[in-house]
Amino acid sequence: MKAALAQYPVSFLHSWEEYQQKISHWVEEASTAGADLLVFPEYASMELASLFTDDIREVVLKQIVEMQSLLPEVVALHRNLAQQNGVYILAGSFPVQTAEGTVNRAHFFNPRGQMEFQDKCIMTRFEHEQWGIQGGDHLKVFETRHGKVGVLICYDSEFPLLARQLTDAGADVLLVPSCTDTMNGFYRVRVGSQARALENQCFVLQSPLVGGAPWSEAIDINLGQAAVYTPPDYGFPPNGILTEGELNAPQWLYANLDLSALREVRRTGQVFNTRDWPHQRSERNLKVVDFV
Repeated sequence: MKAALAQYPVSFLHSWEEYQQKISHWVEEASTAGADLLVFPEYASMELASLFTDDIREVVLKQIVEMQSLLPEVVALHRNLAQQNGVYILAGSFPVQTAEGTVNRAHFFNPRGQMEFQDKCIMTRFEHEQWGIQGGDHLKVFETRHGKVGVLICYDSEFPLLARQLTDAGADVLLVPSCTDTMNGFYRVRVGSQARALENQCFVLQSPLVGGAPWSEAIDINLGQAAVYTPPDYGFPPNGILTEGELNAPQWLYANLDLSALREVRRTGQVFNTRDWPHQRSERNLKVVDFV
């Protein structure tokens, strides 16, 4: 499987056609480079709010309401691009209003144009307190022609039991679209992603939003670096980083993923993190010791 991870730059758009051309160019570039799986970042869709009037752009909740009118076109665009280029596309996540509330949803498209999605499960303070976004109640493993894939949107990557559910269900590749406005936030997602690769002996692919949007309260600052994380074990880099992009620079980052190498390291590695996971669940005698 050849993956392409977008360090996707925010733009101020002047028309829907400009957005369509931008996304099409990015997809066609990765497809021409031979990528099978394309990953766009968390909240990449929020640049669409630049199409609205100033009074809407100034308030995130107004942006979310107005963006619902564009959702069918966004889905149709990515579906067509996946079909035309014969690739899998995880689109930039979109704040979707449902009957139960607003969720942060990443739409996933296959080369036949079929669409699925993964909602973010655990909200950051900003999303919960200021945007009113709620967590999703499901996880999905997508069985592609190249292997089984799961999605952990940004903050979700910092919680080991979510990743474990996905890998227990067969996922060898975890996609982590991210959006962080500080280096602290970026490193939290990076460290979480590396830990998930270690614990589950799997590939974890991070795709960040980059660039500035001073006109947007939602995505005004975006910092990050795409990377592919691996187990730090036989057959993989000692630091568990297969490849990484240039910090904050718009680009595609490409990586060839050898899923058979994962199976081999789980069988003959220096350690057996995947196999030994259940050992931490067993009850042990716990004692608080007065050691003043």
